Amino acid sequence: MEAKFTQIQETAYAKLNISLDVADKRPDGYHDMIMVMQTISLCDDVTIRLNNSGKVRAKTNFSFIPGDERNLAVKATLAYLAAIGAEGQGMTITIEKKIPVGAGMAGGSTDAAAVLRALNRMYDFPLSASALEELSASVGSDVPFCVRGGTVLATGRGEKLESLADMPDCIYVICKPEFSISTPELFRKLDQMSLRCHPDTAGILDAINQDNLEQICRRMYNVFEDVDDRRLRVVKEIKGIMLDHGALGAMMTGTGSAVFAIFRKGMETDALVSKLRAGYGFCETAENVSRLIS
Repeated sequence: MEAKFTQIQETAYAKLNISLDVADKRPDGYHDMIMVMQTISLCDDVTIRLNNSGKVRAKTNFSFIPGDERNLAVKATLAYLAAIGAEGQGMTITIEKKIPVGAGMAGGSTDAAAVLRALNRMYDFPLSASALEELSASVGSDVPFCVRGGTVLATGRGEKLESLADMPDCIYVICKPEFSISTPELFRKLDQMSLRCHPDTAGILDAINQDNLEQICRRMYNVFEDVDDRRLRVVKEIKGIMLDHGALGAMMTGTGSAVFAIFRKGMETDALVSKLRAGYGFCETAENVSRLIS
């Protein structure tokens, strides 16, 4: 199959968990998840260039990120080329990363999703949106959501998606401390404890349908915040600072370590951003992004 373009660009948008619940462990070793997820404007920039090398490689502005099949963007490219019968096409994937690594914001997954959307345009849309999502599930659990985007209820491993009404307009303040938290490690710790609380997912869905930001923020919850891990004390510190500055709600996203707060549009956030940058490093603001494919 011939490509329509020799170079193409795509935006890779980060995700936040508005809620995160973990149900039973499955026979395949994964956990059943129940999550409300949101695409936000914080993003990486992805460029794909065809070449004659016969190989697919990725390069980023972070030297520690692998450029071979260990990179989800490369894995997604190889899966896509196999699906359309274009194996052996050489490509360079250049990723300008602005989403922090190890933050629980699907940085690697959204790069892979951006590659899949871009390749489908490059080859003039041989795969439908549903076929692209189905293919993306073989790349990683968060990739189908990152392909679709918007406001979504995700279940199963995270690959079963139900698009929701748009999240109410708001501003997110996102802070990532200098450390990251291992996802497998947090799951192991979670398996060794009994969860005290669970998110009111049904209440969040009702509040989204009613466009009620305050009620959404009242119900935000991430079960991983209950895990006994000393690093989560810093998460609690950051949440406290956010709430002290007038946030409607604050929560860790994914398995961390990024923490985000929600503010109504027009609320003052500059002082909070300055304080968090000075104390913890990364801090940026973002807004909602609607569904990316239909």
